[in-house]
Amino acid sequence: MHEAGTLPAENPAWPEDGPVDVEPQLQAGSAAEWRVSGDWTLLALRGRYEEFRLRIAEAVAARGDALWDLRELGRLDTAGALTLWQGWGQKPPARLLWLPEHVTLFAQFLQHAALPRRRPRLGPGLALLRARLLGFASHAVDLTALVGRLLLDFVHVLRHPSLIAWREISANVFRTGAQALPITALVGFLVGLTLSYLISRQLKTYGADIFVINILGLAVLRELGPLLAAIIVAGRSGSAMTAQIGVMRVTQELDALSVMGISHTVRLVAPKVVALAVSLPLVALWTSALMLLGGMAAANAQLKLDPVQFLHTLPNVVEPVNLWLGWVKSMLFGGLIALLASHFGLRVKPNTESLGQAVTQSVVTAITLVIVVDAIFAVLFSDVGL
Repeated sequence: MHEAGTLPAENPAWPEDGPVDVEPQLQAGSAAEWRVSGDWTLLALRGRYEEFRLRIAEAVAARGDALWDLRELGRLDTAGALTLWQGWGQKPPARLLWLPEHVTLFAQFLQHAALPRRRPRLGPGLALLRARLLGFASHAVDLTALVGRLLLDFVHVLRHPSLIAWREISANVFRTGAQALPITALVGFLVGLTLSYLISRQLKTYGADIFVINILGLAVLRELGPLLAAIIVAGRSGSAMTAQIGVMRVTQELDALSVMGISHTVRLVAPKVVALAVSLPLVALWTSALMLLGGMAAANAQLKLDPVQFLHTLPNVVEPVNLWLGWVKSMLFGGLIALLASHFGLRVKPNTESLGQAVTQSVVTAITLVIVVDAIFAVLFSDVGL
């Protein structure tokens, strides 16, 4: 407390009873030693940062293997540590003596994340390509992990049949199979009608009317029937599966299953994969039948081709291997659609925007991969059944 009639000193750095800054010192202890003493703080170094930084840099340049002794430091804060660090060239000297309390201050500079780094900027096109590639790699890794867990759970379920979710499989067969029959019937009939009408017009020009049965039977049973059914089911049932699992993520039901020790793949993914692999071949057969029915109606109207002759000639011109090939592709399509739907559903974040994006990505990816796999089958089995 000041005496009456006297004024305190102007702008004291510390209270009268507090510590007083000691002049920071940098002295050469010997030919190969530098001693740092005094207070290296924000107030003690005020206005002299660049001076000390240059002195330290000159000392390092003159003798890079010199010993730096920090044990006589009075006080040291982040400003003083940063001055030393920058003078050292942003790396600790090869020979350094310091106190344990100094380690924490310099540790923040030893971490690469704490140092300012300039990342090379990519152009908009390269940045977008990089983001797409990283996203594709992330999906590929997660999908591979999901397939691995599914295979392991299949082995576990075979050893313990009581874990098979029969009711879930039955419900999925009904939703993806029976309830899809009306829409696939309508689309299949109209596509077959249109296709047969266009083919008949061309064949009639060359007097090859009878070959409409060969073209329709082979195209429908081998390619168009399974492909059309898979696309419809991917848009109808695949999106529903993704939305179902995604809503469970939003409402934290998936977390509840994990807490109870119930596997997501056993309870959710496996029943959908099995159900769709079973139901899609039947839906594809139904779609193919309706496409042939529409083609037969158009051939009768355009070419006056008798329906009885159409049905009698069809088994003779289309080998049974084409039907089996279509069934095998349909089973593969069904499992792939269910697997992708489950994959995108499990990746949904707990918000509605992520749910909508996942449903869209699920449908687009499933339809794209179905077409790609169908093209691969067409190339590999180009000499089978033709």
